[in-house]
Amino acid sequence: MDSSKYKDDFSGTQEKYARITKTLIRENKTVTTMESCTSGLIASLITDTEGSSAVMKGAFITYSNEAKIMQGIPEETIKSHGVYSIETACAMAQRCREVYGADYGIGVTGSFGNADPANADSVPGEVFYALTGPEGTRPYHCTVPAQPSRYAYKMYMADRIADCFLEMLQDCSG
Repeated sequence: MDSSKYKDDFSGTQEKYARITKTLIRENKTVTTMESCTSGLIASLITDTEGSSAVMKGAFITYSNEAKIMQGIPEETIKSHGVYSIETACAMAQRCREVYGADYGIGVTGSFGNADPANADSVPGEVFYALTGPEGTRPYHCTVPAQPSRYAYKMYMADRIADCFLEMLQDCSG
């Protein structure tokens, strides 16, 4: 997928998640997510493949700051670094992995097309995400180009995260 622009054919992204799920099944590994701006889309894509119940431990959709704090993200992390930060994304990935006892955790937080009036650190198009697994936590930042819809923003991020997760899975098994 050309990461600089929107395409309405998301089959490539869906194929990546099918590969992720099949790899996790084959390797007897589990995953969980804590998602904000992607609103559970990553968990949904992982579970689109038959047999995914063997690998998806559960997921959190923590769209608000309060939801993140209720699920164990330290309020101090959000106050000190902002809800839209590498630190919060890492805490999200680590916390969901810990809660579910999963091999891998994915955390994602950010703003898409508009600034979030509830959070001063909101910059439209800025997304922070983290993947955590047996070899540690990998933080990422992405500036998302303008997209024609909320769904397109979410799919763009899901595609970026799939690429990073496939790389992590390869590194951990290789």
